[in-house]
Amino acid sequence: MRARRLRASLRGWGGVGVMAVFCVLALAFALLLPAARSHGDGGGAHGGRGVTPGSQARAPEKCSAPEKQTLPPSRADGPTIKAIKERPGEKRKLIVGVDQNSYRWGYRDPNSGGDAELEGFDIDLVRRIAEDILGARDAVQFKAIPTDQRIPAIQDGRVDMVVRTMTINCDRIRDVAFSAPYFRSGQQLLAPKSSTITGYDASLAGKRICTAAGSTAYSTLEADRGTGRLVSSADFSTTVPSQLDCLVRLQLGEVDAVVTDTALAASQAAQDPAVELKGEAFTTEYYGVAMKKDADDLVRRVNRILVDFRADRAGGWQASYDRWLSATLGDDAAKSRPPAPAYLREN
Repeated sequence: MRARRLRASLRGWGGVGVMAVFCVLALAFALLLPAARSHGDGGGAHGGRGVTPGSQARAPEKCSAPEKQTLPPSRADGPTIKAIKERPGEKRKLIVGVDQNSYRWGYRDPNSGGDAELEGFDIDLVRRIAEDILGARDAVQFKAIPTDQRIPAIQDGRVDMVVRTMTINCDRIRDVAFSAPYFRSGQQLLAPKSSTITGYDASLAGKRICTAAGSTAYSTLEADRGTGRLVSSADFSTTVPSQLDCLVRLQLGEVDAVVTDTALAASQAAQDPAVELKGEAFTTEYYGVAMKKDADDLVRRVNRILVDFRADRAGGWQASYDRWLSATLGDDAAKSRPPAPAYLREN
């Protein structure tokens, strides 16, 4: 019965929609593997080495401009980076939590054949970080992390960092440390082209909205319900482990709209010609690289790498944007490029 319903619901959505369903099913199985700490990955992400608490260890009581709550850049190797470099043999890799199903951000191209490698904008950045710290772009162990497991994976030491379209916000900087922003985005609605939904407005009355558990989208909807900005009859009770699952729910007709980052919504619209972005982005948000609270040397090093990544016109931020994102977000990268970084003052 379920299979017949799936085939009927996907009729008219095109082959890409079918691909999305099977990608999600495959991903659900794959994510079971990294969920528990493996004895084969060298133990904790920091090799069990202690680090000295730094100025980012405690978030301010009153948080504003969370994208500016990061440490100044430095190339110095501290205890966290030294522990990464001292991993033995084949385990001498940077362990990074990523997505493997976000089109043009972190994904495996099903058309490339064989064991498709991870690729996308976030993956380019990860390889840049690995090259700087360990001297090789391939010195990375990727771990597929669901949206709601990004922070636990960092805190539990399963990964050194997460590079997964992760918005810097006040709640999260109490739990993890962030780099300076590397991308500017915002929340936006995705819905079928035939939908009567026009944007983040009264047209959401009585509509079912899907978000990823633990996402900024969900917390925004929750806050806006409290302030009255979101129409009271909108139903956002449907949450999923990974954001692409919302597109599948939309295709199945189980929800009427998806709320997610503009950058991800645009990629999903490119995958499925039957859906489109509705209205304008209704927030401004910044993506950052997330790391453990006391990994000050790693935060500083990543911030130094980001300075170089933004400045490198040949193979840095702009080149990666042109390759992966211009097709979905447009040729003008200015609206996606974050402002000049601001850092915490040294004591």
